[in-house]
Amino acid sequence: MPRDIEPKTAIIHRMVLDDHLCPSGLKAKALLESEGFDVDDRPLTTRAETDAFKAEQGVKTTPQIWIEGERIGGYDALRERLGQVDTDSDTTYRPIIALFSVAALMALAISWAAFGEVRPVRTLEWFIAISMCLLGLQKLQDVEAFSTMFLNYDLLARRWVRYGYIYPYAETGAGVLMLAGALTWLAAPVALVIGSIGAISVFKAVYIDKRELKCACVGGDSSVPLGFISLTENVMMVAMAVWMLAT
Repeated sequence: MPRDIEPKTAIIHRMVLDDHLCPSGLKAKALLESEGFDVDDRPLTTRAETDAFKAEQGVKTTPQIWIEGERIGGYDALRERLGQVDTDSDTTYRPIIALFSVAALMALAISWAAFGEVRPVRTLEWFIAISMCLLGLQKLQDVEAFSTMFLNYDLLARRWVRYGYIYPYAETGAGVLMLAGALTWLAAPVALVIGSIGAISVFKAVYIDKRELKCACVGGDSSVPLGFISLTENVMMVAMAVWMLAT
């Protein structure tokens, strides 16, 4: 019979109080178990016990994790140790990929609900309109932060700072009107103007000036790099506006 493989062992100290169950501790325990560790869970059940543990270990936070006797640290350190984060880069395309994926699914769902089938042209129109609404919503969560990041590259905002505050409302409003198929005379020109300015600004910053910047497309705390996807967002708006004006 094959010899049994010795299980990997880990110890975790985490807060489990009556009024607070540490979410990072729960996530760390679940992550260790999913990676096949035999977890020795040592809950800290009172504030006094928690404070004493932190003072003894010289740490400010819990959970604290040990693997095979080696101290790892907290949940973020555990993820790094297990190779679940890219420590070499602070940029990611995940937010924009998630947003466009949801927009595509919503457009497909609307087409199915409206027609009982997927109509490619209408679905594409809805996809662009929904994407504009979702992108605008991300910016509207913190217009101040968005406008600050936007000023790094947008040509009009650099000349007229107020444009950075107007942009999220213009994008969202145009998207809603396009989704409804209403007031095309207003929605299409707005999308055409902001999309054209955005496309030119991104192209200049990235492909002419060769600057490495973060894109404000999903809000002011974005880690999405400014580049092809940012250019695509603006080109989609321009294409949608031209299509609506032409039809």
